[in-house]
Amino acid sequence: MEPFSMDSFRLDGQVAVVTGGAGIYGTGFCLALAAAGATVVVTSRTLSTAEEAAASIAEQSGGTVAGMVLDQGDRDSIATFGTELRERFGQVDVLVNNAVQRAGAGLFETTAEDWESTSVVNSRGLFLVTQAVVAMMVEQGSGSIINIGSIYGVVAPDATLYEGTPVHPYAFYSYDKAGMAGFTRYLAGELGPHGIRVNYLAPGGYNQSGESSEFSVKYGRRTALRRMALDHDVSGAVVFLASSASAYITGTTIPVDGGWTAH
Repeated sequence: MEPFSMDSFRLDGQVAVVTGGAGIYGTGFCLALAAAGATVVVTSRTLSTAEEAAASIAEQSGGTVAGMVLDQGDRDSIATFGTELRERFGQVDVLVNNAVQRAGAGLFETTAEDWESTSVVNSRGLFLVTQAVVAMMVEQGSGSIINIGSIYGVVAPDATLYEGTPVHPYAFYSYDKAGMAGFTRYLAGELGPHGIRVNYLAPGGYNQSGESSEFSVKYGRRTALRRMALDHDVSGAVVFLASSASAYITGTTIPVDGGWTAH
């Protein structure tokens, strides 16, 4: 038996696509993947946003990072992205499905138009982007897809945490993220024979500012680790699932939630 090597966490020579890579979680994912040696493709709906994010991530990580346009709500944009990705890089080894459309609020505050706008991106768009990128992975006979879901795709929100705060759970969110979890299991079975792994990360709440608020305090008390997620708390799991260190893991849901779903 060969000894375990820490090099199995490296992504040198690989191309990793992160949808919504200029966003809250996406930037951290891109930084981590670039630091692990991957050539990272940051996508955004506008080229200027994608390229600015790519330049910043490259400067911080010292890695190779490119920005590309991808509007996950536009079928033509997805088709163009797939073609340009193939022409520009010739391979894709990692796909991080991170982009998400948010609209509406609670059950009675969400309109039909809100629901449709989220579905176009979070359901149809997810399917079409995955379809376009996976075609290249199938030809290669390898790849890792990491779907960024949520604990709210696994369990219900705790309504008591939101009472008296300006924060609210979205009505669409549990539906879309639970659907993503089911899609993950389907893809794992469908693509496993092609050497492609597919997994679902279920992050808990993220405290973007790092500052204390009424909601962050209440949320933190609900977790085993007594805090919300901070920068880089989820990124390590993304690198692990992207790398050969997780070569025998597919079709699974991994909570990264500070112990929220443990009790």
